[in-house]
Formats: sequence, C-alpha cells, structure tokens
Amino acid sequence: MWSDVSLRDAISTGRRGTSQRKAPNVDGFLKIEQLSKAYVATKPVFADVSFTLDKGEFVCIIGHSGCGKTTILNVLAGLDTASSGNVFMDGREIAGPSLERGVVFQGHALMPWLTVRLNIAFAVKSRWPEWSRAQVNEQVEKHVAMVGLSAAIDKKPSQLSGGMKQRVGIARAFTIQPKMLLLDEPFGALDALTRGTIQDELMTIVRQTQQTVFMITHEVDEAILLADRILLMSNGAETDTGYVPGGIAEVVVNPLPRERTRTGLHHLEGYYELRNHIVDFLVTRATAH
Repeated sequence: MWSDVSLRDAISTGRRGTSQRKAPNVDGFLKIEQLSKAYVATKPVFADVSFTLDKGEFVCIIGHSGCGKTTILNVLAGLDTASSGNVFMDGREIAGPSLERGVVFQGHALMPWLTVRLNIAFAVKSRWPEWSRAQVNEQVEKHVAMVGLSAAIDKKPSQLSGGMKQRVGIARAFTIQPKMLLLDEPFGALDALTRGTIQDELMTIVRQTQQTVFMITHEVDEAILLADRILLMSNGAETDTGYVPGGIAEVVVNPLPRERTRTGLHHLEGYYELRNHIVDFLVTRATAH
C-alpha cells in the first residue's frame, strides 16, 4: 500500500486518454505544446507531445532507444527544431541555444587544452562578459567546490577520471545560473559507484539552488530517486490500423518523500510498486498501440 496516495493516484492522464487522476497543476514555467518530429512525413517519430514543468521541478523522461527522448531535449536546448508544435520557457518561445538553459550530455564536452578552472571560466565569461577576473574566479571556485573538485581545479581533463569530468560538466552548467538544466543521460558511461556518488551530489545542489531540471535516463531507480514526475515515452510502431507515432504515454507523479536518499530508497513504502509499474511499462507497454 502507498503511504499517502495509491498507485492509481500516482499516475496522471496518459497521452491517449485514461480515467486516472491528472498531474498537479503547475504554473507552466516550461510549456511544450503538441510537439512532433518527423524525418519521414508519414511516420513521425513522435507526435502531439505536450507537457509542462513547474519552476523548481525535476522531471525525468524514460523510454526505449528511438522514441525521441534526445530529440525533445535538443529542441528544449535550442539545438534542434521540431516538425510542428511550440516550446515556451518563462513566457518566451525557445528559438535557438541560450545561456538561460544549461546542458550536460553523456560526454563531458570539455576543452582538452584548458584546465578545469579555465573550462568553467570560459562559460562564466560568456554569461557575464563585463565581470572582472576576480569575479569570474570567485564564481568558478564556488561551483568547483560544490562538486568536490577544488583539489583538481588546475588540472586538465586528461588528468581526470570519467566521474570527475562529469562533475566539471555539471559545475559548468550550474555556474552560469541557467533558468533550466537539461541532462542527457549524464551518468550513463560511469560505473555504478561513481554514478551513485554524483547522483547524491546532484540532488544536494538541486535542492540548494531550487533548479528546474529535465533529464533523460534509462535507469528506473535513478528516475525514482531524482524526479518529482516521470514521463513514460512510447515508441512509434506499425499496427493493424496503420502507423502510430510515439509520444508521452503516461506521466507518473512520484509520491515518495522528496528528501529520499539513494541508500534508503528501497526501504520506502511504495517504492517497489512504483518501480514495478515503470518496469512493466518498459517491458510490455512501451510500444505505441
């Protein structure tokens, strides 16, 4: 049994319509309206994707490869365009990249000839070109300390482990104080221990900064640990009645206490019901019907 809400109440209305409870009302800090992407006109990868993010909300999206998760993130980042639909953030339509949106990819994307300090300083100076060297350095050192890398601040990427490089990428994204953080499987290439450590660090920073986050992940436990809501995305498929594009099939509202921890997650009442529901979706229901 759920401690506060039932499993049914934890699932909001799906894209194709169900009788389940709608997700809580949000102020629409980020609004995605009827987004579609098609490389072949008659067979869009996904269609009619609509959802919102509240300010300060952490939302994860899960689905199998090819469903269009990364395309949606790239549209939010301004790095790709949709075939149709609109995206608005803070009342303005997204059109191209902006320092108002920080992006962390699975690859660290650091400049190998620059130290940690200078990699992050480059982003800070792009955000605030009028700042003095002292101001830039203060901002850099603050965020490097936030991810626990002060001792490595003057090292180059080649001298860092994979986990350390990802921490630099996270620090760089946070240091420009974006309105929204976009994470594309940022821990996917890391070993389990390092991944868990950085998850903990990310949770701490997000809670401190009240950052709005949209994240792609393939890890069910990672989504349950980090997200306030989890979007379950289906793949497009040929059916008896013709091709059906992919889209947001369900929106799962995470009912577990927000101050949950990685080590204590599996002890929480309702954890296994939530996890089993998401796994069942991925195994049996992630293809459009």
